[in-house]
Amino acid sequence: MQKQRRYDGVVMGPDGNPLTLDDLPPPGTTRWVIRRKAEVVAAVRGGLLTMEDACQRYGLSEEEFDGWRKSIEKHGLPGLRTTRIQHYRAV
Repeated sequence: MQKQRRYDGVVMGPDGNPLTLDDLPPPGTTRWVIRRKAEVVAAVRGGLLTMEDACQRYGLSEEEFDGWRKSIEKHGLPGLRTTRIQHYRAV
């Protein structure tokens, strides 16, 4: 995943569209589809949120968030699929 550019509270989202804090999943989200995970990772990478803020906002551990980040870096968005997590971790 390439480095995100930050400008005026907006970063490039995982789909190539601008992403703001208002576009992020609501606090307390518990159903994590690929798109939502990728949006949170992009927001942290772009400086909209710190990792600590994201973890607190969504009830994530730092290890869980870091796992999402590493999966995107290594496998792209398909690496975030929970049904394929064992396949990607074994590679």
